[in-house]
Amino acid sequence: MLTASIITLEQTPVLRVPDVGCTVELRRSPRAKRFSLKVSHTERAAILTLPSRGRVEDASAFLARHADWLKRQLERLPEPVPFAEGSLIPLRGQMHRVRFAGPKRHTQVVWTETPEYAQSLPCSIIRPDMARDLSCFRVDPRMPGLFVSGDFEHAPRRLHDWLRAEVRKDLAACVEKHAQVLTCCPKRLAIRDQATRWGSCSTSGTLSFSWRLIFAPPFVLDYVAAHEVAHLREMNHGPSFWRLVRDTVPNYNRAKNWLKTNGAELHRFGSEI
Repeated sequence: MLTASIITLEQTPVLRVPDVGCTVELRRSPRAKRFSLKVSHTERAAILTLPSRGRVEDASAFLARHADWLKRQLERLPEPVPFAEGSLIPLRGQMHRVRFAGPKRHTQVVWTETPEYAQSLPCSIIRPDMARDLSCFRVDPRMPGLFVSGDFEHAPRRLHDWLRAEVRKDLAACVEKHAQVLTCCPKRLAIRDQATRWGSCSTSGTLSFSWRLIFAPPFVLDYVAAHEVAHLREMNHGPSFWRLVRDTVPNYNRAKNWLKTNGAELHRFGSEI
């Protein structure tokens, strides 16, 4: 049986499982009645929840009993995709290949184009295992490039900043559209890197969104924008709230189901930034 040892990282108690090669964060919950272990796809981490009075020693024994299960779950996690030369990342739901253009002069810092060499590339440029991973995104045989100019060292950050600016523009347009329909007005729009929420609405009227929505198809981003705008009128998820969402996005269940099935995939890209 695999064993677990107790350590502390940055004041957060964790258990380390040497044979699995990972650490497991411990979280206490007053609502928990028993130990539970899960693997968070968004945080790419293992989390063990304890009851308020649960002993860490018992948690360690529980983890040791379930270490084989944990190892299998971690092995199933899709590999993260960095913002690196040649990486495939989705932009508004369509896969693009990242290209670092170096100090090449261009009117934009980041731009998209379908390079000439891609005109004749067959679909087989996508490996079968990669095609399965990317099945929720559109993959064009003529893979468009996402070009980043400037020094290679700063290209990942430059691409990240550009993606955040793009998603802000997309969200601002959608928010304005839905706010007009629902006759309400948000105070501010904020772009964040939220691990557990795609969007949120504060009581002060600030709408916050995950920058990773730029990876999703436009109909998904549009739904998230409508969802948060509706909260300006109804700060709950009751029937009245969902009627407001339906007024702006009649087929909102399509986007809800997409996020439920594929949302974790959006956290694979650019996680090193």
